[in-house]
Amino acid sequence: MTYAGPILLMAVAGILLGGSLSLRKNEKYAAAIIVAACAVAAFLGGVYLIYG
Repeated sequence: MTYAGPILLMAVAGILLGGSLSLRKNEKYAAAIIVAACAVAAFLGGVYLIYG
């Protein structure tokens, strides 16, 4: 079983989470929430691919 796809999804989730924190710091709250939701979805997608 290859873990390259899920690991890349989790890496993208980390990058998106950092972007969300940056947006929140710049007071763009709506965009920060949307990006954070995408980060959570990417992370959960990676977990699903590993354990699903």
